[in-house]
Amino acid sequence: MSQTESQPAWKTAKVDVSIEKNIDLLNRILGVGESFDVICRRLTYAEKKVALYFIDGFAKDGILNRVMDHLSTLKQEQLAVDPLRRLLETEIAYIEVEKTDQTEKVVSSVLAGSTAMLIDGEAQAIVIDARTYPARSPEEPDVERVVRGARDGFVETIISNTALTRRRLRDPNLRMEYFQAGKRSKTDICIAYIKDIADPALVNTVREKIEKVTTDGLPMAEKSLEEFMFKRYWNPYPMVRFTERPDVAAVHLLEGHVLIYVDTSPSVMITPTTFFHHVQHAEEYRQTPVVGVFLRWVRFIAMFLSLFLLPFWYLAAADPQLLPDALQFIGPKKEAAIPLFLQIVIAEVGVEILRMASIHTPSPLATAMGLVAAILLGETAVEVGLFTSEVILYVAIAVIGTFATPSYEMGLANKIVRLILLVLTAAFHLPGLVIGIVALFIWLARIRVLDTPYLWPLVPFNAKAFLDVLVRSPMPIKTKRPRVLSPGDPDRKQG
Repeated sequence: MSQTESQPAWKTAKVDVSIEKNIDLLNRILGVGESFDVICRRLTYAEKKVALYFIDGFAKDGILNRVMDHLSTLKQEQLAVDPLRRLLETEIAYIEVEKTDQTEKVVSSVLAGSTAMLIDGEAQAIVIDARTYPARSPEEPDVERVVRGARDGFVETIISNTALTRRRLRDPNLRMEYFQAGKRSKTDICIAYIKDIADPALVNTVREKIEKVTTDGLPMAEKSLEEFMFKRYWNPYPMVRFTERPDVAAVHLLEGHVLIYVDTSPSVMITPTTFFHHVQHAEEYRQTPVVGVFLRWVRFIAMFLSLFLLPFWYLAAADPQLLPDALQFIGPKKEAAIPLFLQIVIAEVGVEILRMASIHTPSPLATAMGLVAAILLGETAVEVGLFTSEVILYVAIAVIGTFATPSYEMGLANKIVRLILLVLTAAFHLPGLVIGIVALFIWLARIRVLDTPYLWPLVPFNAKAFLDVLVRSPMPIKTKRPRVLSPGDPDRKQG
């Protein structure tokens, strides 16, 4: 077995009673002296040699200074008998303190931000979880804004995100299970669920999938983890719903979903999800039910137009005889220098280029750049005869529908499907469009996410649940949890 495949000897090593041996080993493993931010502080308390290991930037200076000030006042006789126990139970006045005899545990704790204390003559180390991570304050997510509602959002620190969730759900049955993934990154992961609501089989499935992740790191956090868990690499439709809103996360926990938090990411994964989870928005529940229904139907219309408008319009323009007399006005009245199909493709690609350019443009200039580029380029292309004005109109409507889709991932997936339907329509006309739509429906109906049908409640059909998809129901009458999740407590009424 090669050196890279074999496990380093220190991973199974125990903490030695000799502090000098421990220091030599840990200095070599952690790169003390090679990395400027890895600190080994050698001290003497009560005539005992002590070594503190921590990462500069992670350690809470105020807490450690107070601990060190107190330890410096100890007398020799105070640590003469069972010093480890005395320190843990009496002298180290901090909440999160534990001991370990595993060298690997000491190393992983230090790299995660904790402080490790080694004492000469003791075969165990003390781990003080006095750490802090650089983090921004909770702000409203850009892609899930609401007119009226909470303005806090998840951040890149997993502890802050779980705290934001517990603030909304003070249920003693809310469970937060901790995992790590990535041989080198050791990324912190948490799964959250309400014990007496979530299906135990679903929780076990999520747990097993995370434990089976074998990689050296998760550099893209939740997105990397999703690909390892679901492995549908060539399916553009999202297998999970991402949210940066704590209130949305709490709603799904109450329904029986399992949430996955990944450290360094402000997005939380909601599992399992169906196609229709991606068409709902928090704004609908921040308004009255009637307004919520109106907003939802407007959003449905926008999504329908983003997916089907361009293929249907191209079919009408290519085969005008399919249109009734009342709709003969549809289609370009004059030809351009570029074939109609290529005009649409070029316009679609151009919109994506503008979107990418706006992302990489400084914020004060992005809006102006987008408006100028869209207006000048589009108008100039029509005036010189490269494009017809109808193409610009219908592409713009489709793009607006894409941006109106609540789920960013769903919007991008619909864009890819729109292009595929357009190609089939251009190649085979009406049969191509019909075959493409039928194939899309069958394909989506066959997808299952964690044993949940992707098109539920349409396939298999559940009238009551499907009505709730179409109509934003008043909260007092939502007395049942989604049956497809097999909740342990299906009734939402209490008392």
